[in-house]
Amino acid sequence: EVLVLLVLLHPLLRGLALQLHSAVTGSYVPGTHSVVFVTCLNEHIARDIARAIMDKRLAACVSILPKSSALYFWKGELEESTEILLLVKTRTSKIGELSNYVRSIHPFEIPEIISLPIDQGNPAYLRWMEESVPR
Repeated sequence: EVLVLLVLLHPLLRGLALQLHSAVTGSYVPGTHSVVFVTCLNEHIARDIARAIMDKRLAACVSILPKSSALYFWKGELEESTEILLLVKTRTSKIGELSNYVRSIHPFEIPEIISLPIDQGNPAYLRWMEESVPR
């Protein structure tokens, strides 16, 4: 019982246990993959960042959503702007590397990089994601 608890608490061992569970049962382990939201100033920057993410094999897919309006506080002032949203589909284990890379190439002082775990989905799509992003 204590050994199982230790395995589940240690991130590396937990990851291996989840991979083993998934391989044995053939089922998707919720949270294995995530969707990461990244906002960009314009479509040109969005495409450049999306292509850079794909060139580094940090995602299975990057969707570029059309222009939307945003309201936010910046340095104490209410701002309104337009932005392009990237939806980056990747392994949850890649989020740290992805976030560091996007921050290194993004022109914003503090780029929005937010991730949400994928709980469930089309099993064939989730397998494709697994195959598309190297460990």
